[in-house]
Order: sequence, then structure tokens, then C-alpha cells
Amino acid sequence: MGLLALGTPLEWPEAKKVASKVRSWGIEQLLAIWGNAKGKERAALLWGDEIEYLVVCYDEQNRKVRLSLRQADILAALANDEKLLQEGGGVPDVQRGPVKEGETAPVFHPEFGRFMLETTPGKPWGIGFKDLLDVEPNMKWRRIIAKDHMEATEYPITLTTFPRLGSPDCIVPAYPASGPKLRSQYVPDEIANPHIRFPTLAANIRWRRGRKVEINVPVFRDEKTQWPFKDPTVNYHLHQWPEDDDVRNGAAKDNHVYMDAMAFGMGSCCLQITFQAKNIQEGRTMYDQLSPLGPILLALTAATPIYKGFLVDTDVRWNQISRAVDDRTPEELGEKPLQNDRWRIPKSRYASNSTYISQDPRLRPEYLDPDLVVDEDIKRRLVEGGMDDLLATHFAHLFIRDPIVVFAEDLETLDLSKADHFENLQSTNWQHMRFKPPPPNTDMGWRVEFRPMEIQITDFENAAFSIFIVLITRAILSFNLNFYLPIQRVSENMETAHKRDALSAEKFWFRKNPFGSHAHSTGTSTPADGSRPPTPVGPVDDEYEQMTINEVINGQQAADGGDCFPGLISIVESYLDSMNVDVETRCDLARYLDLIRKRADGTYWTAAKWIRHFVQTHPKYEKDSVVGDEITYDLVKAAEQITREEGRDGLGKEMLGKRR
Repeated sequence: MGLLALGTPLEWPEAKKVASKVRSWGIEQLLAIWGNAKGKERAALLWGDEIEYLVVCYDEQNRKVRLSLRQADILAALANDEKLLQEGGGVPDVQRGPVKEGETAPVFHPEFGRFMLETTPGKPWGIGFKDLLDVEPNMKWRRIIAKDHMEATEYPITLTTFPRLGSPDCIVPAYPASGPKLRSQYVPDEIANPHIRFPTLAANIRWRRGRKVEINVPVFRDEKTQWPFKDPTVNYHLHQWPEDDDVRNGAAKDNHVYMDAMAFGMGSCCLQITFQAKNIQEGRTMYDQLSPLGPILLALTAATPIYKGFLVDTDVRWNQISRAVDDRTPEELGEKPLQNDRWRIPKSRYASNSTYISQDPRLRPEYLDPDLVVDEDIKRRLVEGGMDDLLATHFAHLFIRDPIVVFAEDLETLDLSKADHFENLQSTNWQHMRFKPPPPNTDMGWRVEFRPMEIQITDFENAAFSIFIVLITRAILSFNLNFYLPIQRVSENMETAHKRDALSAEKFWFRKNPFGSHAHSTGTSTPADGSRPPTPVGPVDDEYEQMTINEVINGQQAADGGDCFPGLISIVESYLDSMNVDVETRCDLARYLDLIRKRADGTYWTAAKWIRHFVQTHPKYEKDSVVGDEITYDLVKAAEQITREEGRDGLGKEMLGKRR
């Protein structure tokens, strides 16, 4: 969860007047952190995972399932559980117990949707391999604790989105749509967390862009789908707010499912991993080298084939969230000539990365975005303050945005011992990687968030993907791997990952040789090209090619016996070999790597493919793309059963295999 603060929020016209001041103060706070923490060293790599639940409520009698808006009640129950507090758990923003020397209970957090719950381990995971084997039991423990603090009819489900969010009668308690903050045709303001930050964020995004957010997802065309498809849920005759004109002005596109509120994006669940690096250099390396892996893991975890009660022709959530928080004006979008705004901005503030930041001699200028939009005044101030050009460019790019939520009380004095103004901008730039400076007055180090993965139905899968990305990160650092691609190719891959069944049907740009010149020893600890500037050694286009995800994960088969990409699994296993991991631990880790291997080669389905198949083979499905109440009820019930049984009873075996 991003920055949560209390105060008097400014409506957009007032917030706009102080945007420059907030940016300026944020940069001064960043420079203060930089001065204090640029030499900070931590003992070892730490990491943590973040799981998000949808809280569903079953109406067994009517075979209907709705989203429960009882987040506040559930968090209050968790914060007042004496046993949980004694074990070190709780709700950090309200009350939690002391962190234990040994096992510490998990903690829970609010999220944007009042139907969501976020949970993290009670303390970071360490570097030991035994810690990796504790992840799955801990995730199961978290779900049990969450369920124990819910009503008997409620359950914490890990689906990316609720299939019928935005459909009639999809929440409990019920509220009327078209409130003053979201002004949505489909969802009420009460669907959002009541903390003042969230409705203000939604309202000010809408106010800044001059219209509601516009989310159009291609509908899946089945045998009896009306074609051309015109979203039958759109009300063209609503006249409650000025923004109701949006649909009359073409906001709802033909052959697309239309949505109009932040809740359709920020109401999505994900699996997120945060790494604490030993120092800033290691953090910058992780940020860069994990960036090209983001689209691969997005496609591998694809789990989002339904929106607003319709099957759609995409498999992942990313672009829908991007559009749900897109605050760009018509000028910034390029729809009108620049007059009042400073520049045209190619991406939403929720998007794939646009920068690399490591001071790595292998980072060639050709990998960078030649059209990157940067606030040159901010970059100049950062460089004057001692920051290197590459990192200054990164933050000067993030700070082209306006702060959306500004509290009047925070504008009285600049406090360099805080990071509130910096985090105001930093935490509302939602890219697929995030580079996080240490918070002031803490012992935390430099951190990197890996953000693209979709939440999986089972704790086993979520643990497998968490462990996999941790092992890849350790292999990157141990072997000094090089996954650099031109950043534009990474953005292309993010788009490719959205396509239906991209895992099996599409190819992704990927580097041919992650070892490079480091495979040839120079007889010193310094790589052969480490002492010279990063001048081109050959055409950049020769360094990468299009690969299937199976090739990226499991390796290429060279027809002529020549060099080929070995696959990420092979690299991980080489790393484990080098660490002399004991046989028992190695066998336990192999269960997780086997899931990744078989997901990549198509033996096991993605959740998106399984959900789509479940709907299309349901007796109530009429081959018209519509996912009705009964289908949704059975789907959510099936997801709960799979969560409990993990394929042991045969349900979901296409995703998990037949487990013992």
C-alpha cells in the first residue's frame, strides 16, 4: 500500500496551485535522504512478499456471490486479537505486537477497495534457503488468520479481479452508483476505502484529466457474441454529472467492455515482491536486471480474463489499472496542441518502466529511451545536490507528474527529516519496478519492488513464483548476469503479455546471452569490459531476439549444437549447484521450480486459461461472452475449493497437476 497520511486534502484546483512547491520540497527531501543514505550498507539481502485478497460473501440460498465491503471491520478484529498481537501480528497502522526473534505472526493492511485485504509476513525473509521453504506455510497461515476474522459466509479469495465487479448487485452492503467522487455509472463511492486519501485520489485524477477515466478492454468474441459488440451496460441517458457526457462523446468503444472508475483497476489483486539490497549499487543492479523479466512473469502469471461480467480478449490486469489511474490531460495525451501543459507524456503514471539506473559498464546508451520526458530543472537540482546523472534522470522523469493528493497541513514547513512530499510523487508512480530510497530515521536499506505478477489462486503457486523470482535475483547478483534490452523492447513485451494465451502463442524480446564477456575470465575479479566506457561492441539488435516463454524459462534447443539461451530454470539450478544446497532442501525447492517449468512449457495452464475454459464449459454459458451470476458463483466456489485442495481432488489439475 502506498503513502497513507491524515489531514485536510486539497481539491484539484487548489492542489494544482501548489504542485510545483510539492515537487520542489519532495526533491529536497530526496537529496537529504541521498546525502544520508547513499553509503548505507546492510548485512545481507532481505525480501518480503505481499498478497492481496478479495473478500467475497456467499449467498448460498440464491447461489450468488458478492464482494463484501467489510474491510474496516475485519482489520479492526485483527488489530484487537490479543493472541495475534502476542505473536507479533496485527495491523501496523492501528496496533501490532512486537517482532519476535523466531516466528512472527503476519500483519494486515488496508487497500484501495473496501472489499480488499493486504497481508505481508510479520518480518522480512532472510537470505537462507530454509527461509524460502517457510514462505508457503506462512502464506497459508495468513489466509487462515484472515478467514478466522471474517463472517462465516465470507472468504479471502485470491482472484485478480471479481468477475462481476461493476454489475448490478455485486457488493454487500449495497449502495447506489454515480456518487460525487467516482461519478461512475457502475460502482458507488463507498466501494473505495473511506480513508480520505482514496476518494481524493479518485476525484482529483478525474478532475485533472477533465473527464472520467476511460477503460476499454477488447471483448472475447465467441460464437454468439453480438457483433459488432456494443457494451449493453452503458447508460447513454444518464445526466447526473457533467462527466456523464463522456459516453455520449465516444468514451465507450465498439467491441470493448467499458469501465469508468479507478476501482476497476485499483480493485485488482497482485503478488508483489520487495527486496532490500545490501547497498545502493546492488539495488540499482536489481532494478535494471529484473526490469526485462517483468513482462515474462506477467504472462506466466496471467489470471484476468473477465471484466464486468464479460469474457475479454486479454489475459492480464496491467493496462486496465494503467487506464484506471491515468490522469493525463488531452494535451498531455497528444489529443490537443500543448498550451497549458508542459509536455506530451507517452505513458500513464501506472506503466512499464522507462529508465535504467545502474552504473553498469554494460548499460549501453542504445538501451535508454531517447524520447524520455524529464523535468530538466529538477534533474539540474539533483545533479547539483551530488546525485549522478543516471539516477537524477530517473527521478526527474518520475517528477514530471503532478501530486494528486495534497494535504494542507503538509505545506506549512519543509521538514527534511521526513519524506512525505517525496513519497507523494514516488508512491503514485506505479511502474512495474520501483526503486525505493531508505525512509528517514529507520534502519531500512535501499529497496526494489517487483510489481508485475498477477495473484494466483493457491498459496502454493504464489509461493512458487515468489521463490522463483528470489532465486533469479540471487543468480543475477552471484553470476553478474546481463539481461539488458532496449527499454522500448521491454515496453513492447508488456503489451505482448496482455494477449490472450500469450504464454503459448506469442514471442517476447529477450537477451540471447546473459553471460556476455563475463563467460571469459580475464584472470582478475574485474570483467573484461568493466574498466572502459560502455561503447558499443556490435549492433545492439544482435544482442537479443524473440523467444517463446518456454525458451526463456526452459531454454532453447540449438539445431546445430551451437550456443543458445540456457533458460532461467537452468540458471537457477546452476546457482543452487554453486551454493551446495543440501539434498532435502533442493528437493523441496524442485517442487516450486517444476510448477514454473511446466507452466512455461504449456503442461500446466495459466489461471486465465483455466478460468476461460471453466466459463466456456459451464452449462449456463450461452457462448455470448456473458459471465452471469450463477457462473460467477460456481467459479468463485471452485477457486475456493482449489485454494483448499490444490488439485489433490482433481479440480484445477490443469493448472497444478494432480498433486498428492
